[in-house]
Amino acid sequence: MARKKDQKKTRKHTGHKRRVRNTFILLFLLSLCGAGGAVIYYFFLSGAGTELPLAFEVSGQFPGRENIADKQIQDGFAKDLCVSAEGDVPLEGVSQDPSQYGGLFDLEGRKILYGQKLYEKLYPASITKIMTAIIALKNGDLSDMVTVSQEALILEEGSQLCGFRAGDQLTLEQLLQGLLIYSGNDAAAAIAEHVGGTQENFVQMMNEEVARLGMSNTHFTNPHGLQDTEHYTSVYDIYLMLNEAIHYPKFVEILQMSAFTVQYQNTLGQANSIYLESTDHYLNGEATEPKGVTVLGGKTGTTDEAGNCLALVSQNAYGKTFISIVTNAIDKPILYEQMNQMLEHINS
Repeated sequence: MARKKDQKKTRKHTGHKRRVRNTFILLFLLSLCGAGGAVIYYFFLSGAGTELPLAFEVSGQFPGRENIADKQIQDGFAKDLCVSAEGDVPLEGVSQDPSQYGGLFDLEGRKILYGQKLYEKLYPASITKIMTAIIALKNGDLSDMVTVSQEALILEEGSQLCGFRAGDQLTLEQLLQGLLIYSGNDAAAAIAEHVGGTQENFVQMMNEEVARLGMSNTHFTNPHGLQDTEHYTSVYDIYLMLNEAIHYPKFVEILQMSAFTVQYQNTLGQANSIYLESTDHYLNGEATEPKGVTVLGGKTGTTDEAGNCLALVSQNAYGKTFISIVTNAIDKPILYEQMNQMLEHINS
């Protein structure tokens, strides 16, 4: 009798262990099903089965420049940009003096077609004004009425000036026209004071935008580009800056204007007007682009230290957009000859 009780007790204990084991097995199977479902959802419902763009790493793209903090560059920064790990990218038929800097960028193909000293420091002269326009368009109201101050007119002798006087009143849009079409340094200073409160604050805003765009070889000290050893950029950074600027419709609109007449009130409240012509020789008729090329416009710059400079936006016969840059040319004829050497290739 005792033996039967022990057998019954053993069977009961064994049954309990079996139920516990089966419960664990069931829970394990359910967890596998859940994990499998998550994988299926991830790959087939979330679209994550496709290859994602890699985050931009400066150290990988530009050997020898590992000192740049990758964490300062936004994830996926380069997925829509032209990038090259090479310092120079030759192109048949394009020739620059060794002291010069240049680049040709295919925006839609995301390719650098030509490059000489792409990442080396250079002085930008008035190409700086592209950044001045970006900051104004991002932070200002084009209809704002701006009064030109005396401080905005304190510029070095020989500066390119629209001819404004202290007390003149213009809209921010009119100042942008003077900035980009005629390259007026007085327009740049007036914009900086209005948008930034002071020129110093505006320059800080410029350098913050420099960091945002990943312009790692650039530092600005003024809004106009007058010579300063601490005011510098590179060909590649000019490309980044101009590529950003053409996302603003007003920038592109002004860039294409060959001339304009600005009408405004002077300090006495009297109506005044000034006619100003583009400094871009393609737009003012002094230079002719190659057949099949449409020059939308560009930003010029000239100082003794920077030489003759031009950053240009063009389209080929198929409507594709390109940015081309030449700096430190010894004179205007060579500048436009070298630019045409690049533009000859955008239809090939």
